[in-house]
Amino acid sequence: MAFEPKEEQKALKYEELRIYSDEELNNYTDEELKDFKIKHDIPMCEELESGPWPSFVSDAKRSALHRKKLPDDRMMIDSDVVEDLLGQLEVSFEHGETHWKHGGIVGVFGYGGGVIGRYSDMAEQFPSVAHFHTIRVNQPASKFYTTDYLKTLCDLWDYRGSSMMNMHGSTGDIVFLGTTSEQLEPIFFDLGHKTQQDLGGSGSNLRTPSCCLGKARCEFACVDTQELCYEMTHYYQDELHRPAFPYKFKFKFDGCPNGCVASIARSDMSFIGTWRDDIRIDQDAVQAYMGGEIAPNGGAHSGKDWGPFDIEKEVINLCPTDCMKMDGNNLVIDNKECNRCMHCINVMPAALRPGTDTGVSILLGAKAPILEGAQMALLTIPFIKAEPPYDNIKENVIEPVWDWWMEEGKNRERLGELIQRQGISKLLQVLNIPAMPQTVKEPRSNPYIFWKEEDVPGGWDRDINDYRSRHKR
Repeated sequence: MAFEPKEEQKALKYEELRIYSDEELNNYTDEELKDFKIKHDIPMCEELESGPWPSFVSDAKRSALHRKKLPDDRMMIDSDVVEDLLGQLEVSFEHGETHWKHGGIVGVFGYGGGVIGRYSDMAEQFPSVAHFHTIRVNQPASKFYTTDYLKTLCDLWDYRGSSMMNMHGSTGDIVFLGTTSEQLEPIFFDLGHKTQQDLGGSGSNLRTPSCCLGKARCEFACVDTQELCYEMTHYYQDELHRPAFPYKFKFKFDGCPNGCVASIARSDMSFIGTWRDDIRIDQDAVQAYMGGEIAPNGGAHSGKDWGPFDIEKEVINLCPTDCMKMDGNNLVIDNKECNRCMHCINVMPAALRPGTDTGVSILLGAKAPILEGAQMALLTIPFIKAEPPYDNIKENVIEPVWDWWMEEGKNRERLGELIQRQGISKLLQVLNIPAMPQTVKEPRSNPYIFWKEEDVPGGWDRDINDYRSRHKR
């Protein structure tokens, strides 16, 4: 079934939505930029312009000059906001500490997330950044853009913000850096009504779901990550915009175990496309690789003569579970031992392909350091089918986990920390799934067994006379 969006999509045309003319957008020369000095002395910031790498300081200076040459009525916040931003950054370098005050009650009507309030504690010295709020904009699935869309966003942010943005934040959002409280509602209105664009997640809620290129571009994708990401984003709108969780919660969708959005390390619930049947093998293509007719790794290592391809050295001996061997001229794989590491498929993509019985593995609990330090996700559900509308995942995995976490989680405790605190056995009870040998780190060392009442014949209530009839004193 072809993917269909939930609402009619209109094609954005920049010429109909643009705010600035070409002359306004290109309003300075290279010579003017070379001679341009911002109003603050920033020697340490300018050190970041040295060396071979692109510098955000250089980009900020271009933006500052562009704003300086625009008439004041062509911008809704101060024209020198970027200059004050660099000035405050220089002071932060001098003092070795930030001068941003994070927080404050600021946002758009009806939403509890999407806007990160930020204020300067040096507002008298740098008045243009007294308010410098960040807006998270929900990125399209797989970050596919048209130039008309990007130009429209850039014009909007030049007009109502600082012109500075991140492409993208660590979760994936387009991040608009720096505007005033008065501009939040107009920006939200323009995003929604002109570009059909929503805000992303911030605060103790579901953060903006993120996915890899999936079946749009990748030959290895086992699931349609874009459709899965789109469905979860729309279905869980309340959780995305109205914070009710103990802390942040991230979905990430990888189409295959190559993990191009690093879901296994960066999301509370990661979805990794996988298969449960056999790896498909083209034996003729295997021989072509061995004979040098096809370059390994898709030709990615062709810049140097590495010698003839050695399937034993480069594929079979590197299999982490030793599940491969050559039987005469045929490559043989013991699929029940395969852990889907993708190495053999990556090296010989013309000869090996993922199976056709596809779904996702679901892992829980990855995060960056907050309370207990960084940790990787726990493989909890090795395989589950992932087909629209994904009710099996919503009802049997996502919502039971959320109910448990919201009931038992402490303030600012991520899901992984709750699992760590209450134990994997509790997680398995919540999901009503059996334990796997792979979840056992070591044999039980506690000599006591703590029974549940439902597991004990007769429960906790005992008849002492019945007991004495069987155990005489």
